[in-house]
Amino acid sequence: MVATPGKGSRRRPRRESALVWWAVFALWAVAVVWFWSWRLALLGLLLWCLYQFLLVPTLCRIMTRRGAACMEPVRGRLFACRTEHQRLKNAALWRLVGLKDPFRDRSDATRPDPNRETGQVVVSPEIRGRLDPRDRLLIALAAAGTLAVTIVMIYSYAVG
Repeated sequence: MVATPGKGSRRRPRRESALVWWAVFALWAVAVVWFWSWRLALLGLLLWCLYQFLLVPTLCRIMTRRGAACMEPVRGRLFACRTEHQRLKNAALWRLVGLKDPFRDRSDATRPDPNRETGQVVVSPEIRGRLDPRDRLLIALAAAGTLAVTIVMIYSYAVG
């Protein structure tokens, strides 16, 4: 990464390829078939859900004030690259489940933005905080998978 004058250099640690994770999931699927174990399959589904929520190497994808998607790398679909983007992503995640963000700072809504640029078209926070359709789909699938694993585990425990 090229250092910007006055800010010093900022190096990111090298991350593994997503193909490494998919190879792990493929080996897990082979183990499920080999041992023919539904419990191992449930554990694999739970691991995939954890991977999607917290570990997948992806991009921030929150829209900047000018309307372009943020291309900073992040780990996990629930996370963003900086605090401002994380606030927008949190609000979008709450909207995904049909609720308003209960942790939103109400004082921010009435205060003017000190970093605004005059003479520029600015995209509103509601539009900027929309989740990318790919992220929305995979978050919904991971949530459904987590719910299914939880229900099956409770049911299998209750039945014996």
